Amino acid sequence: MQIHVVTPGESVDSIAASYDITPDSLIYDNQLIEPYQLAIGQALFISDGANNRVRGLTVNGYAYPFISRWVLENTLPFLSELSVFSYGFTPEGNLIPPPLPTDWMLQAAFNFNTKPILTLTPLDAQGHFSNVLISAVINNPAATDNLIENVLRELESKGYAGADIDFEYIFREDRYTFTEFVRKMTERLNAYGYQVSVALAPKTSDNQPGLLYEGKDYQSLGEAANSVLLMTYEWGYTYSMPMAVAPINNVRRVVEYALTVIPAEKINMGIPNYGYDWPLPYIQGTTKATTIGNIQAIRIAIENDAVIQFDETAQTPYFTYVKDGTSHEVWFEDVRSIRAKLALIDEKNLRGAGYWQIMQLFRANWLTVDNYFYINKV
Repeated sequence: MQIHVVTPGESVDSIAASYDITPDSLIYDNQLIEPYQLAIGQALFISDGANNRVRGLTVNGYAYPFISRWVLENTLPFLSELSVFSYGFTPEGNLIPPPLPTDWMLQAAFNFNTKPILTLTPLDAQGHFSNVLISAVINNPAATDNLIENVLRELESKGYAGADIDFEYIFREDRYTFTEFVRKMTERLNAYGYQVSVALAPKTSDNQPGLLYEGKDYQSLGEAANSVLLMTYEWGYTYSMPMAVAPINNVRRVVEYALTVIPAEKINMGIPNYGYDWPLPYIQGTTKATTIGNIQAIRIAIENDAVIQFDETAQTPYFTYVKDGTSHEVWFEDVRSIRAKLALIDEKNLRGAGYWQIMQLFRANWLTVDNYFYINKV
């Protein structure tokens, strides 16, 4: 593949001609919208038709049940695993299924030889992660056993290939008990041929302070589960100052720490499939960013005549614009930032990538993944 960065005066036709490809292929691969305007600084995926794949990669994507069937079916060819988000549970360990039907998602996954994964989350009635609920279950042996058995029955009845334990904000005092919960889940499910993964907050040291980090022991959880997902995103988030969601320099620090305590073949690196649009000036505690898709970010730049810049340290695109008298700053992902993340996965020989989330189609991303790695469907 090649990446072309748009300069002033260029058009779809002129760019296609310079690479000896059809305008239609350029339009399709990059999801360009009629009348096919381009933003200065926009990065375009250019297929050279070559097979540049280096090795197999496990690729996971999280999806809510309200995902568009069209988006899901256009994404599944590039996924090894589809994590259905999500199942909850009660303090007694009874399983709470997703609020919308999911059977159609599993059938679609089967059709594309993609493994469906049951995602287990401790969400409360407001949709927030509840560390109180986590504590109630993992410190109650009867509730723990009940939850594990309920998960096992659901895997068997629905055809899931495994379970993903996505628990966040775990109390520091529950650190050991949580690890034992994961270990027990893994041992029980492995006995029936199912795999267990666990999501890890992006730590850079074992004793990193903060509620997001203190309840998770990287080394012990890496030993307890079959694989882990490093949630290497959300440096830039809804209430943060404007910045990259997953700056590669910060991502690298997390990966390099993880590799000191977890084998590379167990590590999946998180990749965000979204960006943020911040109104300016940024006021801490007040300013709230809007979540946007990566294709949407390009449309915003075009509509507002913004020039897209590229931060070399973060390896992430961004731009500013003014609308209705308000200044904005946007950070998102493009094929350059995706390629940088894939290169890190390759450099460190990690197991795979985990996308949060796949609700919006970013075709150039998937073409980049497919160009760089063989997608492991085994």
